[in-house]
Amino acid sequence: MDQNMNWLLQKKIESTMVALKRNNFVPHYVENISQLQETLKSMIPTDSNVAVGGSVTLFESGVIDLLRKGPYTFWDRYEEGLTPSDIRDVFLKSFDADYYFTSSNALTEDGCLFNVDGTGNRTAAMIYGPKHVFVIVGINKLVSDTNAAIERNKKTAAPANAKRLNRNTPCAQTGVCSDCNSPDRVCSDFVLMKHQINPNRIHVFIVNASLGY
Repeated sequence: MDQNMNWLLQKKIESTMVALKRNNFVPHYVENISQLQETLKSMIPTDSNVAVGGSVTLFESGVIDLLRKGPYTFWDRYEEGLTPSDIRDVFLKSFDADYYFTSSNALTEDGCLFNVDGTGNRTAAMIYGPKHVFVIVGINKLVSDTNAAIERNKKTAAPANAKRLNRNTPCAQTGVCSDCNSPDRVCSDFVLMKHQINPNRIHVFIVNASLGY
């Protein structure tokens, strides 16, 4: 990246972190995936109960492998052989996790988290339940404001996720959201998190890398 563009990006990250702190989130900045993993390992006590929301970012950043191999009790929604009933049980247990890991569809420069869910299990856990929520966000998800976050979901996150999940939706064919009413629609719950009432509960890790959708 050009040094001047990198300078501009760093300024945006700095102001976003100030806004996150003002909104009672705990901001972190890490330069790369390796630093992210080392930071997380230093913050998660041994024998903690951990769980995750659906996220490509967690795979790309190595967080899923970290939790699987670490000294934790991992309620793994991605474990092979799980039935729909088993997955529902994992989702419900996740509300009692010591640490819940997820990403966000967009992070606004005024310090808000914007997420769109299909079943709502991820956004529900972010809002209430787990003692700590760790949100991993690549710089590709940093946007100016809520309107830009909505547009990002329409043009990037929703079509990519629909394609990944093999959903029969218009966006999985065209690459652009048409606000469909398809039975396979992946966009059901739109949640804007503007403030966290419990200090130290939600930590937002901004990674200097492009991660997820």
